[in-house]
Amino acid sequence: MQAELKEQIEFALDTIRPYLEADGGNVRIVELTDDMVLKIEMLGSCGSCPMSSMTLKAGVEDAIKRAIPEITKVEAVNLTVA
Repeated sequence: MQAELKEQIEFALDTIRPYLEADGGNVRIVELTDDMVLKIEMLGSCGSCPMSSMTLKAGVEDAIKRAIPEITKVEAVNLTVA
């Protein structure tokens, strides 16, 4: 992953981290695939919260795509969708 792109992603994540941290959670970048899919890990309470898939789509993915439109999708590697 290019350093500049990773920096942009981290900056976008930093805009939503205070909300995640307020609930005892956080996110970590795992990888950015060649087809511009960002894979993240939901940490802390975000990894086990029943609302985490909604947080992923409405919060994390929205913030990332607004900041870096080239990213086509954001996936959490540790969430199981019911």
